[in-house]
Amino acid sequence: MKHFIVVLLTLFCGRAIAQRATPDVISTDAGQLSIQPINHATLVMTVGGKAIYADPTGGAAAFTGLPAPDLIVVTDIHGDHFSPETLTAIVTANTQLVVPQVVADKLPDALKARAVVMHNGDHQKLLGFGITALPMYNLPDGPNAAMHTKGRGNGYVLAIGGKNIYLSGDTQGIPEMRALRNIDVAFVCMNLPYTMDVKEAADAVLAFKPKIVYPYHYRGQGGFSDVAQFKTLVAAGDPSIDVRLRTWYPAQGK
Repeated sequence: MKHFIVVLLTLFCGRAIAQRATPDVISTDAGQLSIQPINHATLVMTVGGKAIYADPTGGAAAFTGLPAPDLIVVTDIHGDHFSPETLTAIVTANTQLVVPQVVADKLPDALKARAVVMHNGDHQKLLGFGITALPMYNLPDGPNAAMHTKGRGNGYVLAIGGKNIYLSGDTQGIPEMRALRNIDVAFVCMNLPYTMDVKEAADAVLAFKPKIVYPYHYRGQGGFSDVAQFKTLVAAGDPSIDVRLRTWYPAQGK
């Protein structure tokens, strides 16, 4: 029986790895930055022997074959961003957590001591990486303003080897996003009714002009957002922006 269970686990882990998108690699002053999409809002970046996990969910199995996290950033309390069970399963003695206060309040006691709390506008330097916490919220005049209120969660800009990496978290095309400058890589959400639609996301991206943008977090109540349309809109507005469509939902082939 034990041998049978080991075989099943091996097959499951192998399938999880096989379904992942091929990681992208970007040159930085700290070495090659590998960007590995996992699912929805979850991704892993590795550079210089360090691994950065963003919004890890899916349990330890979702990260099979990847290095253990040195740094974890969590954007918000919703279950597609914050999974206490996953954090408990993957955190090691060397892992540092960066979270908004609302997440810190809900962390298991064993993880609270590892958490650095950041508020909108805060700056930190951890493990050689610069971290800036940004607002992420629904606009107050919209029908879903209460889903993500200003000041509760954090988007982040990570300074990694001379590159600025923006993680939007759950947000609309807010003024703070549109005012960003010198962003090398951006991960931008687009799913209704929780964040924004494709047109709003494209308009915001055209305002802050990242060099590379990944649409992620694009599964909503009505299914998947049309990321191909997003790419078309961005290309029409500024063909110099590199829109990269990757597999964020392996089970659906998207």
